[in-house]
Amino acid sequence: MKPSYDVLLVTKWLQGMVLITLAVSVKTLHPHCTPDGGCARATRQQVTFFYAALYTMAIGAGGTKPNVSTFGADQFDDLDARERKIKASFFNWWTFSSFTGGLVAMLVLVYVQEEVGWGVGYTIPTVGLALSLLLFYVGTPFYRHKPLRRSTAAGPAKLIGKVLRAAYEKRGCQLPSDPKELHERDTAWYAAAGNKRRLLHTPAYRFLDKAACTLSERESETSLAMVSCCTVTEVEEVKLIAGMIVVWLVTLVPCTIWVQVNTLFVKQGTTLDRSVGGLRIPAASLGSFITISMLLSIPIYDRVFVPLVRRRTGNPRGITLLQRLGIGCALQVLVVACAYLVEIRRMRVIRERSIHGAHDTVPMNIFWMLPQYVLLGVGDVFNSIGILEFFYDQSPEGMQSLGTTFFTRGLGVGNFLNSLLVTIVDQATRGSSGKSKSWIGDNLNDSHLDYYYVFLVFLSVVNMALFVWVAMRYKYKREFMEDGAIGISETDIVAGGKVTDTLLMLEHGKAEGCGKVADTPLVVEHGKVDSP
Repeated sequence: MKPSYDVLLVTKWLQGMVLITLAVSVKTLHPHCTPDGGCARATRQQVTFFYAALYTMAIGAGGTKPNVSTFGADQFDDLDARERKIKASFFNWWTFSSFTGGLVAMLVLVYVQEEVGWGVGYTIPTVGLALSLLLFYVGTPFYRHKPLRRSTAAGPAKLIGKVLRAAYEKRGCQLPSDPKELHERDTAWYAAAGNKRRLLHTPAYRFLDKAACTLSERESETSLAMVSCCTVTEVEEVKLIAGMIVVWLVTLVPCTIWVQVNTLFVKQGTTLDRSVGGLRIPAASLGSFITISMLLSIPIYDRVFVPLVRRRTGNPRGITLLQRLGIGCALQVLVVACAYLVEIRRMRVIRERSIHGAHDTVPMNIFWMLPQYVLLGVGDVFNSIGILEFFYDQSPEGMQSLGTTFFTRGLGVGNFLNSLLVTIVDQATRGSSGKSKSWIGDNLNDSHLDYYYVFLVFLSVVNMALFVWVAMRYKYKREFMEDGAIGISETDIVAGGKVTDTLLMLEHGKAEGCGKVADTPLVVEHGKVDSP
């Protein structure tokens, strides 16, 4: 994405923050409230101004957030060994800085808003955003900017439509036994295209390969001659998008589980004893332990776990992208299982003390719920960061911003699925007459939340098995580059041309090469270096 467009979106975000700050600071822009907590009804103009501020900020944030991480990762050169090694840790530390800001907002800005005033509380982040925009603008000449290609500017929809149409119209073509016979441009064309990288053929979604079939002399005389012939790279880009969609679908359940923090976990916490040293803490405050445990786990993961595992696997990331996601899914199964065990104990205390009222406090300390919050934070190091890194790494060249939107869309769909799931379970367990005891009724002291957690454990285990099935069949992106450039991918790395004094770092293995490898394309796969 062009830097001027980045600046425009961040400016729109800043405009929204300025408008919200004005809405809470200027008396005529918000309802008048009395010291006892009573407030007058907001006027139509005040509501209009407030929603205009929210939508302005949403437009800026929606266009900026999916692209910030992508733009940051694009600053590293895949062809430089040192930069490539640093890039492997980029998403870890990018998430670390983002969550640090969130923790400061949760602990500091909330206090300022409550004790000093909403105007001051919103002015601080607005000024911070303005300084960030200024710093970004000053640094623009020093950033690396990838040229925008017409093919990617048109978006993936045009590419997908082109490949699907060609594959359908050539459905009668016989696929060659050798993938090298499929249509592909020569390496000179890709060299002239700049940042356009040639992708190698993969065996996944074989029916799409028909789009790259070359026509015989007899077929060229028929109506098939009018069908556009796609290249292997174009077909592989569509395969990548299809594979990403499949992986995205099996990450929706973990996203749905994460939303439980703001719904059932908080509701469960409100029934427990929240007294700490004479103070009554909010049930939602335990959510800060997710951020804290995540901030503590990221350095341990990046500086301890990855180096230790790297020595065994030779993978610069320690483990593969899908292995990281798999560990995250497994940890979320443990989160729900832990929540179930806590609920079992809570129900036992309720039976022993004969507690039935909706507002009765269960004599059980709220910190019994702490392990599930901590596990969720640790799981996010593998899951959330892993999803973001996976979709960036596996996106077709020039479509990395599309890949990172899968992450934000997953969170949005997870919120929707959580609301839908809770509604369906509540209505199904309440019965048509409404006299049955709901699993997740308004009164958790007289419900069966433990049954609902068993259902979530079952759902998570099934999704985990489905994820493993998808991961075992997923084919990682394979790239081909010339003139000493090294194509980096998760399982296959291909280099061509002259490679002099170059250290080849593999994803599933490690090959160290010093000396000269001249004029011979190298195929590096799973730690093996072969000359085709």
